[in-house]
Amino acid sequence: MARMLIVTGEASGDLHGANLAKALRARDPQVSLAGIGGAAMEAAGVHLVCKMGQFDVMGMVGPLALVAILRRFLFMRRLFLSEPWDAVIFVDNPGLNLRYAYFAKGAGLRVFYYIAPQIWAWGPWRVYWTKKRVDHVLVILPFEKALWDKAGVPCTFVGHPILDAVADRHDRRELRSKLGLSDDEQVVALLPGSRSHEVHVLLPILLAAAEKLARHKPGTKFLLAQASTIQDNLLQSLLRQSQVPITVMKGQTSEVLAVSDFALVKSGTAILQAAVVGTPMVLLYHISAWQWWIGSFFMRVKWIGLVNLVANRSVVPELLQGEATGQRLYEEAVRILEDPAVYAEMKRSLAQVREALGERGASARAAEVVLAACRA
Repeated sequence: MARMLIVTGEASGDLHGANLAKALRARDPQVSLAGIGGAAMEAAGVHLVCKMGQFDVMGMVGPLALVAILRRFLFMRRLFLSEPWDAVIFVDNPGLNLRYAYFAKGAGLRVFYYIAPQIWAWGPWRVYWTKKRVDHVLVILPFEKALWDKAGVPCTFVGHPILDAVADRHDRRELRSKLGLSDDEQVVALLPGSRSHEVHVLLPILLAAAEKLARHKPGTKFLLAQASTIQDNLLQSLLRQSQVPITVMKGQTSEVLAVSDFALVKSGTAILQAAVVGTPMVLLYHISAWQWWIGSFFMRVKWIGLVNLVANRSVVPELLQGEATGQRLYEEAVRILEDPAVYAEMKRSLAQVREALGERGASARAAEVVLAACRA
């Protein structure tokens, strides 16, 4: 019986880790799965040795952060040595997972990386780390394979897992009916991110935009997609500042996007999720000035939004740093919502991005690669 450890670090990784776990079980019902993840992985039958919400060090500063990171590293080292794992599978989150891979490889384990570090965007030095610490990378965008092949890292293109996580079609009318929304109401989705520090920074900006949109078009309804990694008390403390009613839906991001006419989305996997569903949007992104300054030295792409990167053109407006304000979000949302031609063109472009992502079944293909290696 194969024993595998799946390590994630955020809500999107939890979702993809869960689908990978289901695919592994479908091909080998006897496989033993443990991991670090969230509610989705737990529901998929993964025994959680630690919940990723307890494992997140983002947002900590100073000595507290250093102590927390050191404890995480020591915990991971003990975990890798605790059992003769047949495979350790890291899912996305390269900032920490590539470091954890150092301990996994040091323990003599077979290491896979699912949703490999985006070396084409920034951090090309990660190729060196990956080559030393990872046995096989599983990539999700077609152009990534050539980059890893050139670097001499064993690689398989499996397709994008977002296609497995998001339904091909949603019954918009039925979903709206369940939420008490009529067909003609304007609905705007708010997606502030899956990490506490992101929500703390971005949600007030989204709420400012929502207030302006509500004044511009009274009767507009707002749905907030709460990631499973975000605590209720954090959201409620921030929502108390809102001047407009906000309906919170936890763990139902696709459904929120499906019933919405428009979305205000933090840059990340949710951007592609909105593209697959077909919801027009504006992207926002804001980090500290020093983080942005450092990152600007290593950024190698023209856009940060995955939709624009896949399309290789500007499909979705990107409001970054000083541009990520309630006023600018409001202006872009009104511009797109009130121009039928612009709105329709974005819908068409999102459909093209969905097509470019390839076929469903990324989780199944990734599972087969891992199981084949274990059998060998």
